[in-house]
Amino acid sequence: MNGQNSGKVLTMETLNPNVVQMQYAVRGPIVARAGELEKELEKDNASKPFSKVVKANIGDCHATGQKPITFIRQVLAMMTYPDLLNIDYFPADAKERARRLLKGCRGQSLGSYTDSPGISIIKEDIADYISQRDGNPASPDNIYLCTGASAGIKSILTLLLTNKGGNEKAGVMIPIPQYPLYSASLSEYDAYPIPYYLDEDNHWALDPKELKRALVEARPHCIPRAICVINPGNPTGQVLTRNNIESIIKFAKEEKLFILADEVYQHNIYAKESEFFSFKKVLTEMGGEYSSMELASFMSASKGFMGECGYRGGYTEVINLDPEVRAQYNKSISANLCPPSSGQVVIDCVVNPPKPGDLSYDLFKKEKDEVLKSLAEKATLVTDTFNSIEGIKCNQVQGAMYAFPRIFLPDKAIEEAKKNDKSPDAFYCFQLLEETGICTVPGSGFRQRDGTFHFRTTILPPIDTLKSVLKDFKEFHVNFMKKY
Repeated sequence: MNGQNSGKVLTMETLNPNVVQMQYAVRGPIVARAGELEKELEKDNASKPFSKVVKANIGDCHATGQKPITFIRQVLAMMTYPDLLNIDYFPADAKERARRLLKGCRGQSLGSYTDSPGISIIKEDIADYISQRDGNPASPDNIYLCTGASAGIKSILTLLLTNKGGNEKAGVMIPIPQYPLYSASLSEYDAYPIPYYLDEDNHWALDPKELKRALVEARPHCIPRAICVINPGNPTGQVLTRNNIESIIKFAKEEKLFILADEVYQHNIYAKESEFFSFKKVLTEMGGEYSSMELASFMSASKGFMGECGYRGGYTEVINLDPEVRAQYNKSISANLCPPSSGQVVIDCVVNPPKPGDLSYDLFKKEKDEVLKSLAEKATLVTDTFNSIEGIKCNQVQGAMYAFPRIFLPDKAIEEAKKNDKSPDAFYCFQLLEETGICTVPGSGFRQRDGTFHFRTTILPPIDTLKSVLKDFKEFHVNFMKKY
């Protein structure tokens, strides 16, 4: 039955075409197939050559076995059920934090609406955190709590739209490979993506010449408005040097571009020679005309050492906005009422953790250090293992939670993929899933240079599980290469 005769208001012919065009690879077809396989295993555990599906497709820390940080959950528990404040089970500093934050909530309840930009005392704590991190002052008035960093990113993208078509669409520069949120959001908003390629041969660095090339090619098709940078990188795992950041800021200034700095992995730095520098810090310290540039930077409670994905906590710091534009931004976020109050509490515990001498400090530090040490160990293990396999090349995982190895596929495999109407790396990842139960994401879902093939995998599973996964992966890859 075609759409016109179905009696439905919404059909594939009448549906918003931007929704049809939108793709989000990390929850795409291969993940749907992984879910089907899990159900098949529940019915007959002997029906597959593997006993369980390992979902290495998404950075969901707790789903892969990471334990919650005790202090965060204690504060959340008492704020959710304040009667717990009256028992002796929880340490005094956790109680003090819960009482302080409850006083910032209307009716002293976590269930009340907050101000649209977030709870005031949490905004103050975030501003203090940024000030200490960067060595430069930050203002609570520039802080906006949001429903995970994703919502903050989309709220800024909305400001940048031109609401025009053709070559007057807003253009946004996005890194390739990129986190699919950006291409998906730009499709949804009918904006124009301006892809710039990261330099795989130079640890996925940004080359100003490549930025210029991308912008010049895009100008006839759009009005360039912004440049997005992900640091540490997703899916690439690189950490930008300060010099690289300075060159990007100079480029954005020269081309009059708004900077969107996705810095949700700022705690996830593993390589000894790497160091995180926020765009806010570098821009401010460059001084002069650079220090007045418009910048939005994003942080999340879902990554780092805490991994509280489900609470959907995040914040945006927006600096140097025109005052009238800021008034409009404040108006626009008010339409969403407020971000989840529980997510705001998680962010507060991250930016204002227990201090030395507090009752919770030793356990908090132990748990945080163990998570980050384990991730660093797994980053090295994954990098070294992939580079030990013929036909695979992987840059060092310097930060974030992912590896993005390049796979050199035989012509026969590429031809077989075409027969199956799949991109070669998707064909590879589907074969990997069906034969081992390992769920990864094809590089084509993040975009990549023509003629190259990659996949993204997380480094999150427990170390023993990860070693087993990598062993199964290596066996699969060797057999795949022999077959094709």
